[in-house]
Amino acid sequence: MQADSTQSLPTMNDLTPSEIFDYLGTLFNTTLFELKDTPVTLLSICIFIFFLIGFTYLGSFVKRILNNKVLPRFIKDPGLRFTLSRMTQYVVMIIGMLVSFQFVGVDLTGLAVIFGFLSVGIGFGLQNITSNFISGLIVLFERPISIGDRVLVNDIEGDVQEINIRSTTVRSINNISVIVPNSEFISKNVVNYSYGDPTYRLVIDVGVAYGSDLDLVLKALNEVAEESESILHTPKHDVHLRSFGDSSWNMKLIVWVGNVKEHYSILNELNQAIVRKFRDYDIEIPFPQRDINFRNAMPKSEEVKGEKKEVKNGE
Repeated sequence: MQADSTQSLPTMNDLTPSEIFDYLGTLFNTTLFELKDTPVTLLSICIFIFFLIGFTYLGSFVKRILNNKVLPRFIKDPGLRFTLSRMTQYVVMIIGMLVSFQFVGVDLTGLAVIFGFLSVGIGFGLQNITSNFISGLIVLFERPISIGDRVLVNDIEGDVQEINIRSTTVRSINNISVIVPNSEFISKNVVNYSYGDPTYRLVIDVGVAYGSDLDLVLKALNEVAEESESILHTPKHDVHLRSFGDSSWNMKLIVWVGNVKEHYSILNELNQAIVRKFRDYDIEIPFPQRDINFRNAMPKSEEVKGEKKEVKNGE
């Protein structure tokens, strides 16, 4: 009888559970490389990644609990609540990173080596990322802007939605999310309409014809402000005649709005009220007018007559 020339290879099914565990143990404990005399294995890398991801999710969970449930009981300012919860998240993540390195077996001296490599990378191409990260910390601590503030940055007006490590999310008035690097809020001029006080001084320009009754115009604009329920009555509104235009008196109605985010809708409301009030009082809002004077454009009557006589004599 001829012997079989092929010899079957052992498979995982042929191995006993103890042999499988021994094989996996050998695989995961194999040294991949050394970091300052500290062997780094596949098992240590897995543990490092597991703890890093775990502490990242733990930081997000702690931030959400603090911002939504714990801090609202003690702090009314949403911007301050966000800052405290965000800084707590960063602290949890930093602690998690240190704990993860300890489980890998890398001490602080090993971390110094890693940070040394990072500093070289920063010198070669990570300046913007580092600048935005430091700027984000400054924004969180100094709080030139806070969550919910109405800001104007890079000609974009909107509300601050979230302040992250690298960038800040601004929701524009057109409901478009704009990602703004944090360094923009530190190195450039930023208009914060809500900083310290949400009230807003709204100025409405309107022109009236020169032949109008000035006292009646003042009365109409004052009534518009007094009848509106959308503006503040302290400070009191004011009406000015600011300048004399080419075709109108340039009037200004100055009112105060309680929330700067509502000034566009209130401006629309007051403009409509002014049109209706002016119609009730027969006050004219003039069109732009220009007077054009023609000099020596038409011949004098005597010259016209002389030209006619010359034509007759020529006949």
